[in-house]
Amino acid sequence: MYHTYILYSESSDQYYTGYTSVGVKKRLQRHNNGTVPSTKSGEPWVIKYCKGFETKTEAIKWENFIKQQKSRQFIEKLIAGDGNEWQ
Repeated sequence: MYHTYILYSESSDQYYTGYTSVGVKKRLQRHNNGTVPSTKSGEPWVIKYCKGFETKTEAIKWENFIKQQKSRQFIEKLIAGDGNEWQ
C-alpha cells in the first residue's frame, strides 16, 4: 500500500506534500526527527490529509497533481473535503 499525504507546519505556516510506502505515521516521525532536509525547518509537522493507493505510480501521480496546482487554496479545500484515510 502507498499513501500520498499532506503535512502542515504551524511554525512555518506551510504545507508539504509527499508519498510513502513505509506508512504515514512512520514517515511523519522522519519528518519530525529532522532527517528530511526539505521539512527540517518546519518542525513539528502534523498530518492533515492522506489517501491510500494500490500502486506507487498512482500515489506519485496524485502527489504530482497536488503539487502542480501550486495553490494553497486547492490544498485547503482538499483537506476540508476529504477525511483522513491514514488511520
